[in-house]
Amino acid sequence: MAKLLSRIAGFFSSRTLVGVDKAGNRYFTRKEEIDGILKEKRWVIFKGEEDPTSIPVEWICWLNGQRKQAPTPEELAELERRRELVKQNIELLKKKDEEERSSRNRQSKRISKSESPDLKSFIQQFPSDSLDQKIGSEDTSDAKGDTDDKERSSEPTGSGESFQPGTWQPPA
Repeated sequence: MAKLLSRIAGFFSSRTLVGVDKAGNRYFTRKEEIDGILKEKRWVIFKGEEDPTSIPVEWICWLNGQRKQAPTPEELAELERRRELVKQNIELLKKKDEEERSSRNRQSKRISKSESPDLKSFIQQFPSDSLDQKIGSEDTSDAKGDTDDKERSSEPTGSGESFQPGTWQPPA
């Protein structure tokens, strides 16, 4: 019982204030001997309600032991300044994005049917394989009487064992 009371008394007397964050939370540390090994215990006392989400990332890293040294007030001020700068940059990017969208909307509203792209010139870019040309080429090959495997038509012929697949011919 006496050991328990001494631990409780030691808990309150041997703690050292390491720092205070922007929200007013206070961070403490103390050295404690466990199984002959001196360990450092770290904890936070919240100002007001206990809200773990109100702890800044730097202090979370210190509490978890990922940081050996507690964040300094200068470091916290620099990080806060960077966060504000990032927020300002985000606002600028949002404004630019909105301006680009509105200018695109204005441009798309200006296009009318008279200003639409010319589909005839687009279609002329593709070679025309008319039905007459295909029929004429098949007639000439039949007239020659060529049944060579080397010259296959572009259309597959036959069925079953006599099936011969067609070959792909690039457009002329």
